[in-house]
This record gives sequence, C-alpha cells and structure tokens, in this order.
Amino acid sequence: MKIDPNSSADLSAQIAKAIKDAIINGDLIVDQRLPSESELADQFQVSRPTVREALKRLAAQSLIRTQRGASGGAFVNRISFEDAYAQQITTSTLLLSMNDVSFETACEARYALERACAPLSAQRRTPDHLATMRAEIFRQGQPGLTDEAFCASDVAFHRALVDGAENPVLSYQLAGAVEAMQPLMNMITFSARDRARIVELHSTIADAIESGNGGAAIDGLTDLEIETRTLATEVFAARASA
Repeated sequence: MKIDPNSSADLSAQIAKAIKDAIINGDLIVDQRLPSESELADQFQVSRPTVREALKRLAAQSLIRTQRGASGGAFVNRISFEDAYAQQITTSTLLLSMNDVSFETACEARYALERACAPLSAQRRTPDHLATMRAEIFRQGQPGLTDEAFCASDVAFHRALVDGAENPVLSYQLAGAVEAMQPLMNMITFSARDRARIVELHSTIADAIESGNGGAAIDGLTDLEIETRTLATEVFAARASA
C-alpha cells in the first residue's frame, strides 16, 4: 500500500483509498486486523492523526470496524447489502438533486429498473412481501392520511415489490431508484395525484404478483408510469402558466 506525498490529494484520503483498494483486491481479507495506527503512520510516513482520519473514512463506509481492549484494533468488515443501502440512497438523492436530471429521465430509469424486477418478484416473493404490499395498499386508502405518510407508504409498497425478487444485488441497485427517485417524483406529483387511482393500480400490481403473473405486473407498472408522467405534465404546465 502506497501513497503519493507530492500529490495535491488529502493524505488521509489517499491512505483510505490505499487500504480500500487492498480490501477490494483481497490483499486484506474479512476479519483481518489492520496494522496499528503507529505502524500505519510509519508505513505511510505520516502522522497518527492523519492515519486516524483515514480510518474514520473507512469506518464511515462500513469497510472496517474498530474494537477496544487488548485484542482490539481496526478490522476488515464484512459489509452487507443492507449496510450499503443507506449510502446508495444518499448518493442517488445527491445525484438527482445536485445535477440537471429531468423528471422524465428519473421516471424512465426508475420504472425500467422496477419492471425488470417484476417477473422475478411474481415467482419468488414470500408471503411477507405480499403482506407488506397489501398492508400499504390498505394504508393508502385510509381517509385523513397525510401526503407525507402516503408518499412513505408508496415507497414501502415498491420496496416490497423489489425485495420480492429475492435478489440482494437488484435490491441494492434499486435502493436508489425506489427510495431516492420515487420520493422526489412524489414531491412533484402528490398535489395532483388521484389517490384512488394509485390504490387501484397498486392493487392490480399486487394481484399480478400474488398470482405469479410477471407480465401483468409489468403492465401494471407501465400504467403507473403513464399515470405518473401525465400528472407531472399537468403540474409543470400549471407552474409554467402561473
């Protein structure tokens, strides 16, 4: 593991990257204890505070964990998809909010990805996944439900559909699409949406998933996309004329 002391890049960032690369390459394996702060400082020819900052960066990415005591230290972590979800969601949210990503682009990506999950979910979903979908549909139909609660329920419904595919890689990849893209789309369309229509479309999708009909689930998602795009067009037109 090496760094370039003449580089303009922050030294702690370089050290974190060097250790991260070693983990990815398999030079450092899961549960292996990293050298001590003093040893790393000598190896990289930097101060211990610089090493400490690098280790904090790695811990924030769940790549390492620290333990106290005589047998403590920093250890390579076994990162799980669940641990990585939050980072995926945060990154996706930042990308959408800080870059010029149109509603059409976000909508297209989100529904294309979810339709890819639908056939798998129709074949693999568990009773718990289906129960979550049904519970959220029921919740969405309750009078007096706030817009914020409706949006949260909307996310939970689609999260269950995606997780029903029983593929952790797809669930991880779609964490951003469902839990970052969808809330942003909901914020744009919630004022114009017909909740009864959304509940109807969600029920159609859930029925298809329950019956194992992936094609019908895809059709339901396509109808939902059309509904979402139509609402967005109306909202943008009203804003433009205001």
